[in-house]
Order: sequence, then structure tokens, then C-alpha cells
Amino acid sequence: MSPTSETAQGGRRLVIVESPAKAKTIKGYLGPGYVVEASVGHIRDLPNGAAEVPEKYTGEVRRLGVDVEHDFQPVYVVNSDKKAQVKKLKDLLKDSDELFLATDEDREGEAIAWHLLEVLKPKVPVHRMVFHEITKDAIRSAVANPRELNKRMVDAQETRRILDRLYGYEVSPVLWKKVMPRLSAGRVQSVATRLVVERERERIAFRSAEYWDLTGTFATGRAGDPSDPSSLVARLSAVDGKRIAQGRDFDSLGQLKAGSANTLHLDEANARALAAALENTSFAVRSVESKPYRRSPYAPFRTTTMQQEASRKLGFGAKATMQVAQKLYENGFITYMRTDSTTLSDTAVSAARAQVTQLYGADYLPDKPRTYAGKVKNAQEAHEAIRPSGDRFRTPAETGLTGDQFKLYELIWKRTVASQMKDAVGNSVTVKIAGTSADGRDAEFSASGKTITFHGFLKAYVEGADDPNAELDDRERRLPQVAEGDALSAEELTVDGHATKPPARYTEASLVKELEEREIGRPSTYASIIGTILDRGYVFKKGTALVPSFLSFAVVNLLEKHFGRLVDYDFTARMEDDLDRIARGEAQSVPWLKRFYFGEGDDSGSASSAGNGDGDHLGGLKELVTDLGAIDAREVSSFPVGNGIVLRVGRYGPYIERGERDQEGYQKADVSDDLAPDELSVEYAEELLAKPSGDFELGADPVSGNQIIARDGRYGPYVTEVLPEGTPKTGKNAVKPRTASLFKSMSIDTVTLDEALKLMSLPRVVGTDAEGVEITAQNGRYGPYLKKGTDSRSLETEDQIFGITLEEALAIYAQPKQRGRAAAKPPLKELGEDPVSGKPVVVKDGRFGPYVTDGETNATLRSADSVEDITPERGYELLAEKRAKGPAKKTAKKAAKKAPAKKTAAKKTAAKKTAAKKTTTAKKTTAAKKTAAKKTAPAE
Repeated sequence: MSPTSETAQGGRRLVIVESPAKAKTIKGYLGPGYVVEASVGHIRDLPNGAAEVPEKYTGEVRRLGVDVEHDFQPVYVVNSDKKAQVKKLKDLLKDSDELFLATDEDREGEAIAWHLLEVLKPKVPVHRMVFHEITKDAIRSAVANPRELNKRMVDAQETRRILDRLYGYEVSPVLWKKVMPRLSAGRVQSVATRLVVERERERIAFRSAEYWDLTGTFATGRAGDPSDPSSLVARLSAVDGKRIAQGRDFDSLGQLKAGSANTLHLDEANARALAAALENTSFAVRSVESKPYRRSPYAPFRTTTMQQEASRKLGFGAKATMQVAQKLYENGFITYMRTDSTTLSDTAVSAARAQVTQLYGADYLPDKPRTYAGKVKNAQEAHEAIRPSGDRFRTPAETGLTGDQFKLYELIWKRTVASQMKDAVGNSVTVKIAGTSADGRDAEFSASGKTITFHGFLKAYVEGADDPNAELDDRERRLPQVAEGDALSAEELTVDGHATKPPARYTEASLVKELEEREIGRPSTYASIIGTILDRGYVFKKGTALVPSFLSFAVVNLLEKHFGRLVDYDFTARMEDDLDRIARGEAQSVPWLKRFYFGEGDDSGSASSAGNGDGDHLGGLKELVTDLGAIDAREVSSFPVGNGIVLRVGRYGPYIERGERDQEGYQKADVSDDLAPDELSVEYAEELLAKPSGDFELGADPVSGNQIIARDGRYGPYVTEVLPEGTPKTGKNAVKPRTASLFKSMSIDTVTLDEALKLMSLPRVVGTDAEGVEITAQNGRYGPYLKKGTDSRSLETEDQIFGITLEEALAIYAQPKQRGRAAAKPPLKELGEDPVSGKPVVVKDGRFGPYVTDGETNATLRSADSVEDITPERGYELLAEKRAKGPAKKTAKKAAKKAPAKKTAAKKTAAKKTAAKKTTTAKKTTAAKKTAAKKTAPAE
């Protein structure tokens, strides 16, 4: 019997999901008798600060939100912004006969369901309703087959939440004290930051090696065609049996690796000499080796592989990918997008195989369905892989989707269909060509090719690569049909120089891959982790590369030296194992937390064990963060550059210095926040220190006698006067020094005393109009302008401030004032057409800095972005994130202004009477207010 017909007999069922979009979709499948409402995420959580903690809690419980002395009992509070929603859910529950908790089927979803039970305290039957896709059949099946709440999953999620709270709330204050205020530490966040920092350290330590080889173009002497080219390009592979050194043969210090005795390292001179000796050589095919080529389809998507491919192919960040996938899931287009599984249900396999036959033909369908049973270690979900929803897949064209949702759906659809197709097959061929040089050396060249005789799944889908230069699976390289002994002529021999490159920085895709391979954290949280380290300023983007800031170097330095275990990769992975053991019922939460926090049960029980020792990986965090005397704040934030120059991370940003402060010869210079650490060479540091810094004395003001100086301030260069000693700086008699910003055309090291005095004389009186109103010219936050009373008019250039005449000013005021926004400035950069709106995206210079816009949505560039380096994909990502946030909320001021409108007519009448009397004493005013209140009361 269907759910709808069951409820038609009477009764009402309340179904609670997480999001309004999900509620709307599900409601359409359940029909009358069901009320579907959203909790809008978590309704209850640990408090965000002591102010949210109930008054009965004191001390450490108030600070942590967890009672560590009483079995780590968490203090849960209903979020202030969820109180109205909780009341709504309670009211709906009063009129309901059954409650269905339909939150996601993972730890997070199970925890939300448990919190709903704890807060709502239902007195009606409660069912846990689970599904992996939002389709009519899946929803109705879920209603008909509910289960009990999985308390083990709830305990595991609660332990995870408590652990993360203790980690963050105990370690973060150490960073505040020793590095900089308002920093944060996190169990996975800090480890992810360390990975990015370590990669940058490798780049800093890297020393490039130069190596050379030869490339030859060899002709067969036959007329070629597409299936049998007339020539091939081969690279020098060996000389006298010794293999020619390539990039992989060198270490990070630019030296040949150990075990390279049979490798020949060619420098430029030797390479050119060999090329000259081979000019008149006759070449022949030494060998032809052919092997069968076979490539099997890729497994269907799970969370991390989807994030990686969306990054490679669509330019989406991990966060943007998950936001788009969430919408696709909630609207019934794909199955649940947080999963570690690559398994497809029988229904999905049948749907995929049907589309293979329909779209590509029976020749592309394997005899038996393909199975992908392997999961990543510690997989927590029982979900399927991410796939199109339903028992018949909608093609992308059938969905009606547009923009980013269309692109991601198409990617998921193609990957799923391809997973049920035949292998791609063909041949790979290696041809070796040999010749003897004029000086008697045997030179061997090698060329490899690949032909695909049956494309199989490659017809539907080809996986991307993190390396933009990597050759994709569907690329063919056809070689001429040659046999051993065939003579070839060298049409061209070129000498090629190469240099080894430092290891590539992580991208979002490759960092996700690295975290998963190291079994750190949960795949479903990677998007938020990467978002956090970007938002905190630990990492910024250069194109798609993740670059660590100097701040992150200081943070990681402190954590490695004093909390080594907490950012140890193996330690973090073992914690993940332990949390999964708790989820499986193989370990208990409270004893585990005691060992982690207090060190109880650990043989050593010492802080050193938790920090850097080799004891039990669950040492005592509390002891570790209590004794901070050994942490030298200056040391952890200092990094030698060379030539006596040291980079330091200060409270206001990074800077370099040489020598001792207040000593002769001391030098200091600020370093840009967005400078990549591997770009801070000794040479560049010397350049920064050589630049003029400090105060530039320009001379004395001939009127006041005060010294005038130029400075480079936080908001740019400016000039100011030095007031005599004893001048009051506070109080009623305080005197402020005259100060003025330099014009954009001026430089701090060339500005003169006369120019400084002119700047400090502003505003300049231009004259008066016919009515005697004074007109002044001045420089403001948004540029030069004229002011007459309250009427301001913009000037085109700063020079006009001193040059504009009264007649010119009056002519400007004679023009009608331009209302609204000023004329739009030309775009700084054009990025292309937005995939969502279909409108051209440009970078513009706005009031608060550069921003991207498609004419509908504006998104400010982040500190990690620059106008020069921003890519179209990054621009689209910023716009997608801004759209996902929705319109800005109305300010409270407007609401406050509207509030009086709710007063009753009686109140208005009373107010009018009171105003008309215009009482002259405070007593009369008070009496009038009391009268008004009495008159109003009956009307309420």
C-alpha cells in the first residue's frame, strides 16, 4: 500500500529533513497526509562562546563547552538563529501522529536526527527514514521501510565533535599567545596546512639541474598517409649503451641520484659535439617492439574523485563542487554526494547498461556487468557511488539543467555510463633507431606510439590529469610501419636543453588526493577544510596552485616543534582509525577521550609523549598546552633567508631584518603578504632592504618651524609634521599634526618640502559663487573633488586640486549633477562567458577594490587573487560562491525604523496629542506618555 493511501485513512505524519530545497522535492513525492519541514541544518551544537553557555556552568566547562571532568559531557545549546525553527517544528509535531526523521544517512545526518529527538521530545512513534536518492520510488520505499536511530553512529560523530572542540579550543590560544591573535588550529586543518608548507619548503630547498639531449626527425623515404606517417620524431635514449639522463635521474639538490653509474649526463657542449658528429650518419631501425594496449574504465565517482575531476575539467574548487552537487541531490538529479563507495546498485547498473546500448550500441556493452566493490579504508557510508538518480538515467539534455549544475551532472552521468562499457584496446609500439657517429660512438634514439583499435569506454569519458602536460588516455601517437633493419634518414637533429623543476604546488584536487591517500580526515569534510585554510590566510591561490603564507610557516613551525604528534600524519590517520573503531562498537568513547586529553592509560603519561615522543599516540593534550614556557615566540616566527637576513612573522604581517634593533646598521623592510615563500631569495631580500625606508626629512615649515617628514604608512605614503615635545596629544587642548596623503603621481623618496606644504594646506579655497558660498578643492577617500556647501563634484585628476580656477569650478557646478552611480570605468580584464548566466564576465575596479561581475552578480576578489593572474575558472567560481550565499540580508536598522508602524491607532493619537501640547517640563512629558499608554491598552 502506498504511503499516500495509508495516510488517507486518517492521521498526519511529520517528516523532517535538513534543507528547504530537499523538503520541497520530497513533499512532491509524498502528497497529502504528510507535512515535510526542514531543520535547516543543525538545530543544536556546542556553544560558540562562553556567552552562549547556560549560567549553571562555570570554569573550564564555560570555556570549552565540554565538561572534561565528568566523562566529557558536551553542553549543547539551540543556536539562536534556530530557535524560531525549533518552535515551528514543535508546533507541527503537536498536530502529528508520527514523526519521520529523514536526515542524510551519514554520521552528520544521524547526529542531526538524534539532536532533533533530544530537543523535540516527541510523544508519538518515531521512525528513521533513509534514502540515497530523492526519487518517488526511493522516498516511498524509505517511508515503507524505516529503521531505528543508529546510536553508534551518533556516538562516533559526538566523539569526533568533542575531539575537534578540545583540539581547537586548547591549541588555538597557544597560537594567539605565541604567533598572532585570532588564529585557529584544527585536527585536520593544521595537518593540511603542514602538507602545503612542506611542499613549499621542498621548493625553497630545490636546486635545479641542467641536462641536454637530442631530438631527431627521421624519414622513411615513403609517401605517408594518416595510418602510415612518412616520418617520426625520436629522442636520444642512449650513447654507447649508457642511458641519457632525464629529469627523473636528478635529486632535489640538482645532483644525479645514487645508482646512476650507467647514466650519461650530457651538458650543452657535449650535446652539441655529438649532434655535429651525427650529421652525416646513416641510421637504421634497431628494433620494433609491439605490445597490446588495454585500458579499463574508471570507477564511478565518490566524493573525492568527483572533487578532483571537477577541479581538473570544470575549474571548480572543492567547496563549489559540493555546493553544486548538494543542489543536484536535493532536487533529485543525483544520489547522495558524500560517499566513500564506488559500488553501484543493481538498478543503477541496469540503467547504465541500457544507456550504453542505446547511445553507443551493443558492441560497447560487456557481457557481464562491471562491479566496483572496492572502498577506501574506513569508509563510513553504506551509500552507492555518486550517480544519476532513478532507475532510468536522464541524459544531460533531458534534465533541463543549466550552468554549473548541467556541467557537473554531465560529468557524473558520463562517468557512470562509461563505468559499464568495454575496455579500450589497441597497440603500443616502441621503435629504436641507431647510428654510429663520426667519432665512433653508438647513438640510439627511441620513439613510442599508441594506436587504439577499439575505443570502448573512451567514447564516453576520459579522465583528466593533475599535470597539464600529461597525455590523456584517448590520445593516439601513430608511428610509421617500419621493421628491424629499415634504413632511415635524419632530416633534422636538434639539441635540447632542459632544467629540472621543483615539485609542483598542491592544487585543491591534488591536496584532496593526498589527504585521502594518507587516510587523514574524512572525504566529506575536505571541501570545508580547504575553505578554512584559505579563509584563515594560511594558504592563498595563485591560479589554481595553493601557496602557503609566511604566517602558515610560523604556525606549522610552532606545531611541529611543540605539538609534533598533533600534526604528525600517521598520528592523525591513527586517530581516524580510532574514531572508526568507536563507530563500529570496538572501542569506547570516554576512555579514548580521557587518554587523548589527560593521558590516562598511557604508560608515560607525559606531555612529551603527546608532543614528540614515541609512546602511545594518545598522550595528554591538557598537560601539553599548559606549560608554554619552552615556546620562544620570536624563534618560531623567524626564518633565516641568508646573508644575515631573517624573515619574521609579526603581528602586522611578515617583514625581513638584518642586525640588531636599535643598533647601527640595522635594516628592516616589510614583505608583501601575497609573496610566495619560495620567491623570497637572498637577492630579492637585498633589494627590499636597499629600498628607502623610515622617515624622510623634507625640511622645516617656514611658518611654524616644525619639521616636515614623509613616511610610508599602512595605507600608503603620506607627509606629516613633527610637533614640538610637550605638545598635548590628548584632552581638550590636544593638537593633531597636519597630515596629507601623497598624490598617486608622487613618490616618497622624491617628494619635496614645497609639495608637502601644498598637500598639507588642503582643502584649497578656489573662490566663492554669486551667493557668496565658498568653493573648495580637496582630496578624499575616493579621489579629488570640489565642495560647495553640501554639494560635492568629482574632479578628473589630482592636479586639478591646485590648478582649477573659479571659472572652471563654476562651469562644473553649472552642469546638472549626475545622480546615482558615476560613469562605469572600463573593465580591467575580460574573462569570457559565465557558464551559469551566459553573460560576459569582466574584472572591474570598484570602491572596495577589484571585483568580478557578469552584470547581475558581483564578487570581490580575495586577497589571494590578483587582476593579472585571475583565470576565467576562478572568476566563475567566485561568482558561483556569491550566488550560493544568496542576497545580502537586510540590516537591522531598517527593521527598527519600521517597528513604530505596528503601533495601534490609539498610540498614534496619543503621540499626536502629546506632540501638540509641547510640554515644557520633563514631568509633563512623562505624564503625557503615561496617558498615552493608558489610552492604548484597551485597543491591544
